[in-house]
Amino acid sequence: MERFLGLPEQASAHAADIDHMMGLIHWLMLLLFVGWGIYFVFVIFRFRASRNPKADYVGTRTHASSYVEGAVALAEAVLLIGFSMPLWAERVNEFPSEQDSVVLRVVAEQFAWNVHYPGPDGVFGRTDPKLLDLTTNPVGLDRTDPYAADDITTLNQLHLPVDKPALIYLSSKDVIHSFNLVEMRVKQDAIPGLSIPVWFTPTVTTAEMAQRQGKPDFGYEIACAQLCGLGHYRMVGFMTIHTQEEFDAWLAAEAEKARQTETDAFWDQ
Repeated sequence: MERFLGLPEQASAHAADIDHMMGLIHWLMLLLFVGWGIYFVFVIFRFRASRNPKADYVGTRTHASSYVEGAVALAEAVLLIGFSMPLWAERVNEFPSEQDSVVLRVVAEQFAWNVHYPGPDGVFGRTDPKLLDLTTNPVGLDRTDPYAADDITTLNQLHLPVDKPALIYLSSKDVIHSFNLVEMRVKQDAIPGLSIPVWFTPTVTTAEMAQRQGKPDFGYEIACAQLCGLGHYRMVGFMTIHTQEEFDAWLAAEAEKARQTETDAFWDQ
């Protein structure tokens, strides 16, 4: 279906359901476009001036159009109640447990994506807006908190393991942004003052997708789908989907790097 609609390749567990839903909607729109187009041409021909030299103020006496409108309304109700609402309910009501997921925070700002991992201990360190520094501490992490010692922060770089749910809490420092992962069929606004959860399960590693597309330099992109200022065009991040072993190695290396940075900062005081 994604090839027929010209969509990017699917790379998450729920992507096929999203594409199926969009396919049904497009088929309905195509049917309406062709049907109403044919009807429009028929009406122009049937009620042309040469055939109807005198106006008929009574008009047509058939109820066919009402039946067609009722059928269209019924089809839309089936799409909404039978497909869209159950799919939406699954995404918003059946969140995976944090114990079985990779949990992280993504903090949007003009014009970057700040990613915050809790580290190997699985507990987020305390954050404080007073500690925000765009260069050295973009999420305001309080390194005096013991839980923050192994926390990991990255700029425009999101790393996740394949075949494991990712539970992301979205927020924004300034204006409304929109977190968009096209291959994952994920799009969610990041709104100032709110922490909004979104989840998905990646099913294709970056290396596999690069091989599938024949692009050695392929990378999943994180786009902002909401106009957020003059620099909106350059608010692009990158997501890497690893095997579980590769992700564990990356997480351990980044945690060690964070601890070393904290140690160096302590001795420099």
